[in-house]
Amino acid sequence: MARGSFFSDSRFSRRRFTASVAAVGMWGIAGSSVFADETVSEATEHPLTPALRHARTCLENVQKLNGYECTFSKKEVVGRQTVSQTIRMKVRHEPFSVYMHFEEPNAGREVIFVEGKNNNNLLVHEAGFASLIGTLELAPNGGQAMAENRYPITKAGIQKMMEAVIEQWEAETKFGETEVKYFEDAKIGDMKCRVIESSHPQPRKQFTFHITRVWIDEMSGLPVRVQQFGFPAKNGTKPPVVEDYAFSDIKAEVRLSDRDFDTKNPSYNY
Repeated sequence: MARGSFFSDSRFSRRRFTASVAAVGMWGIAGSSVFADETVSEATEHPLTPALRHARTCLENVQKLNGYECTFSKKEVVGRQTVSQTIRMKVRHEPFSVYMHFEEPNAGREVIFVEGKNNNNLLVHEAGFASLIGTLELAPNGGQAMAENRYPITKAGIQKMMEAVIEQWEAETKFGETEVKYFEDAKIGDMKCRVIESSHPQPRKQFTFHITRVWIDEMSGLPVRVQQFGFPAKNGTKPPVVEDYAFSDIKAEVRLSDRDFDTKNPSYNY
């Protein structure tokens, strides 16, 4: 997948469906149906109810993995600035552990977090001249660790991303003014995806985002991208990108051990 393709305009099929009609298409993994045919009645179900069923199935697919390696690309608004980063990442679910190697910017920066170890802090080692400072132990929610991030490292990874979307949609089912669409044959580079899109026509205090898009890899059934757009400043303008998180080159058949999340790993530069 070409670097940078995550944030370019993506192609959608013209075949799109609202939650009030039959949802078409199989989002399969190992022969099982993730997005089975169904008819939704607007009178009995909130538009987000079927979307939540699909989202929970995607979450189950992630939870089946003990861990994985991937490239993580993000574009997010932090304070008044927009931060874009590309990171090689290892994630283990139990105990929750993360290793990050920054590719751009701050190439060579390394970050390790292991739940229950190192005082539940993250260990950061910079590259270049800044490496002379040595390894920094930072609180995940502290100002220094959060300077370039909307969320702490404790929320990193595909599972945490999907859990956040599910929590958001569950809260939004308490309110109306929601439309849900399903897109077939979307692409991220060469990866074929299905997309669930929820949107709200008017800004309301109960809605953090104007549009939410969840991209699911057609082959694996894994959620690989989440986009969150804010409400337009005025009619006719494009909704601004607030969050765009994408996972590519996912290697799920890897055995991750404590060594992968240890500063003493000889492959690392701590």
